[in-house]
Amino acid sequence: MSIKIYAVGGFVRDQLLGITSKDKDWVVVGATAEQMLAQGYKAVGKDFPVFLHPKTKQEYALARTERKTAAGYTGFSFNANTNVTLEDDLMRRDLTVNAIAQDEQGNIIDPYNGQQDIKDRILRHVSPAFVEDPLRVLRVARFAARFAYLGFTVAEETRLLMQQIVQSGEIDSLVAERVWQELHATLQTRNPEVFFELLRECGALKILLPELDCLFGVPQTKEYHPEIDTGIHTLMVLEQAVKLSTEPDIRFAALLHDLGKGLTPKNELPKHIGHEHRGIKPVKQVCNRFKTPKSFRELALIVTEYHLNYHRIEELKPKTVVKYLQLMDAFRRPERFEKFLLACEADSRGRTGLENKKFKQPIIFRDYFKAANGVDYSELKEQGLQGKDFAVALNLLRTKAIANIKNFN
Repeated sequence: MSIKIYAVGGFVRDQLLGITSKDKDWVVVGATAEQMLAQGYKAVGKDFPVFLHPKTKQEYALARTERKTAAGYTGFSFNANTNVTLEDDLMRRDLTVNAIAQDEQGNIIDPYNGQQDIKDRILRHVSPAFVEDPLRVLRVARFAARFAYLGFTVAEETRLLMQQIVQSGEIDSLVAERVWQELHATLQTRNPEVFFELLRECGALKILLPELDCLFGVPQTKEYHPEIDTGIHTLMVLEQAVKLSTEPDIRFAALLHDLGKGLTPKNELPKHIGHEHRGIKPVKQVCNRFKTPKSFRELALIVTEYHLNYHRIEELKPKTVVKYLQLMDAFRRPERFEKFLLACEADSRGRTGLENKKFKQPIIFRDYFKAANGVDYSELKEQGLQGKDFAVALNLLRTKAIANIKNFN
């Protein structure tokens, strides 16, 4: 059997969609690992034969089939002998749009009608074996979020299989770090809210992110939240965060900012007094579970704890503003403070009918911060002030600077 090489997966799919793809993956049919190594390829695959090209460093995987041998997304055995065909390899892939190959002459090989599904804007599973890998629930949801702007939706029969995976208990086997990888990638798509909507629909959100799932159905005061439902509001805030910034940590903070509302005693609803403080514990729970980067955790916590102060900035006394700027470490970390403002602005806009409203708060808060951060404290140093005395005097200067701005306005 002669050795043949094909471009596969996302590169071919994106090419058919007219999208520039950075990564290019290849599948090699009819070769052995020994033959690949003899040609200078470097083995990198732990569970199955994957090799790096000696010059381009692109990934070349031997064509393989897989068989379910145990629970979970790692419970598979692989067969990568030379008898495995291209069609066999493509059949084990998740979606038809990802099961298209292209040979070295540019010819498309599409045994599972992926091109038609691209044309119809449908994300559809390749085979019933889809249910064997619980990670595919997250992957399909991520692809749906990534391509929602192009009109892609998930096929009804694939949605049913996603529910089946969840109901089987397989979703419980996903390790938190792997879930975070999918979540982090999703936060960088154009429509991350679609990811969470799909996970909720199939029942996976309740298992993977119960702190978020429990927000749906929790009422809020209609005067401030015309959309009423806290879960709906949260996803609206995420949508607005996407419009305001491409930074995934800002989007993550927007997603978690109201987790405290899921802990409001029922007799207090639809009000949520103190939810910003109640939210600290569940935000920490989520960050600990997924082992999120420190920057994500810190931003999510300050947005959760201080977003009400952002909304009430006009009511706060200058002294109080300085206090909160210090608590947020804004003077030492102005870049993070700016991210805080963007996440809070997304919160303001994430309400029915207010999506395009211009709010005063970000302008006022930035002006206050600029004034406080720009005070000249050289005289304090000349006076020899140190430690607590210096801090008190500096706070007084910053408070006066904000007061001057406030009085001028």
